[in-house]
Amino acid sequence: MRFVLEVDLEALSAETRAAELGRILRYWGGAMKQVELTAGATQTLYDSDYKEVGAWRVEQS
Repeated sequence: MRFVLEVDLEALSAETRAAELGRILRYWGGAMKQVELTAGATQTLYDSDYKEVGAWRVEQS
């Protein structure tokens, strides 16, 4: 299986891009122990203004 995390950096404000990406990575890095990592699992990613900026998914390789 493959874990894919995609973030549309253009959807993030240029001024806060690095901070928002760091926040997303820290949050989901910590949350993964609570997620069932099976093929087909997916979750939408949001910035701190709750605007959709990407998603993660588990794919069958």
